[in-house]
Amino acid sequence: MFKLIMTFLLMPGFFITHAPEDTIQWNTTRRLIWDDFQGAPDRSCSNAALTSSGIEFKYGFSNETFTYNITCLFDKKKSWGKLKNDYILAHEQAHFDISEIHARKLNRLLKSYRFTTPAAAKKEITAIYTGIMKEQTAMQELYDEETDHSRDKEKQVTWLEKVKRELDRTKEYSNYP
Repeated sequence: MFKLIMTFLLMPGFFITHAPEDTIQWNTTRRLIWDDFQGAPDRSCSNAALTSSGIEFKYGFSNETFTYNITCLFDKKKSWGKLKNDYILAHEQAHFDISEIHARKLNRLLKSYRFTTPAAAKKEITAIYTGIMKEQTAMQELYDEETDHSRDKEKQVTWLEKVKRELDRTKEYSNYP
């Protein structure tokens, strides 16, 4: 199960800060461990765990330039686990990986974006971001639906392979500003 968080479209000059100890930035060498899941489990939920991850996006522009920053984050305080084993952890890691895939897709689209005017930029950038967030939410939901929240082991294997392929396919956009 996942919960989409930290999907902020930040206006120029407006910044939200995160306590570094409460978040993990996605990294190819840093996999999630159960100690990262520090939130209180939702006892009314039948799922084994919940990953709270998402994309933080900040941008700014002047009359001639456009800059942006993307961060894919895991929220330790909002993520939890009731049943903690390697199998469930792999399912939860894939939720975080799906967020990273979409951070890369956002970077790809923004790299190709051609800034014209501040008025147009605000509208166009919002549309790009909103489109990626809708795509991310749909993929997260489809992942849980098709794997039955990891209960369908065959589909889970298929999805883990799919997520790995997507990470490989989007690798060139992993160095986002």
